[in-house]
Amino acid sequence: MVHLIDRRSSSRGRSAVNRERFLRRYKAHVQSAVRKLVGERRLADIEQGGDVHVPRKDIAEPSFGFGHGGDREFVLPGNREYVTGDRIPRPQGGGSGAGGGDAGDGDSEDAFVFALSREEFMQIFFDDLELPRLARTELGRTEHRTSVRAGYARTGVPANLAIVRTLTQSLARRIAIDGSLRREAEELERAFGAAAAAGRSAHAAHAYAELQRIERKLERVPFIDEPDLRYRNRVMRPEPVARAVMFCLMDVSASMDEDKKDLAKRFFTLLYLFLTRKYGEVDLVFIRHTEDAEEVDEDTFFHDTRSGGTVVYSALDLAEKIRGERYARGWNVYVAQASDGDAFGADPARSARFLRDRLLPAARYYTYLELAAESDSGRSSTLWAEYARVATESGNLAMRRATRRDEIYPVFRELFRKDTQ
Repeated sequence: MVHLIDRRSSSRGRSAVNRERFLRRYKAHVQSAVRKLVGERRLADIEQGGDVHVPRKDIAEPSFGFGHGGDREFVLPGNREYVTGDRIPRPQGGGSGAGGGDAGDGDSEDAFVFALSREEFMQIFFDDLELPRLARTELGRTEHRTSVRAGYARTGVPANLAIVRTLTQSLARRIAIDGSLRREAEELERAFGAAAAAGRSAHAAHAYAELQRIERKLERVPFIDEPDLRYRNRVMRPEPVARAVMFCLMDVSASMDEDKKDLAKRFFTLLYLFLTRKYGEVDLVFIRHTEDAEEVDEDTFFHDTRSGGTVVYSALDLAEKIRGERYARGWNVYVAQASDGDAFGADPARSARFLRDRLLPAARYYTYLELAAESDSGRSSTLWAEYARVATESGNLAMRRATRRDEIYPVFRELFRKDTQ
């Protein structure tokens, strides 16, 4: 039987084991609270931990008590309305107990508050998410080395001591040594008894001395000896690494007002945190576009206030050029595009043709997020209509819309959930 001992240090008054048990048991409630929290936060505070509020009615558990049983009689002073045999009507409203009253609607005002650390928050934040169709066997290089188990060794550090295997070796050694010595001891006991019965004192004394020597030898057999020690052996094995590149295309034209840009930045912030925390071999290429497109760094992409007209084709063309120059072979290519779809003239049709003929055949997965004002949530843009025709012909183009902050996280989970085909 294996016994696991948790030696992690817990802060005063808290238990790490109980926290993990609570998170597993009420995972759905905590996830719902985290989604709500994400929509209310500023961009700079998205990855921070925090307090989540879970309604007590969602985590309440039934309890059972023991009644007094039997017939009981009470003397209730001040009763001037009822006599023996009267039936008391059930109170209306469902309130009971001290401090009861109208229950009201919505969550209980004394919601349970649970503080999540930064790591716990991010773990729940990106639970069950992955890059769709990521190739881990065909693509990649063998520069990454992974520590793997390789049997047991006779030497090693105490931290790698295999206790069960060591005890097995010790038991086998003691059985082998003790068995031969005990058989010899039994023969000497019989010889000693026969010599003593026959009156041969010299033979009896010799047999007794040998018997004492073997018993002392049995007592000196160590429980664990140096040859018994076995250590878990680990070797570094080269493995192929699935490399991926994510192209982030954001429309920063004049039609993208501050609310739409905030939604786009929230989406790309989630994408950035997801990729940098979950994958080690992922390159991010940030491209912003107005009439023309340019590759920028992370800080410029999220904080610069450039504006202008809209030409979507410029961003797609630049992404394809960068892919051909840097990521032509051995890379999983992903593209995430955010725009309001406010393109005019021949640009939407031209962009859709370029997407269908050049980018989609080279990409593992392409996501398009269209941002719109709440008043225009039911209206489709020209770019959306052109992309929708392309999506019916290909299986690696996903399209979603968002109009409010609280929709970004659910949309993000839909685009990158594990069962995405």
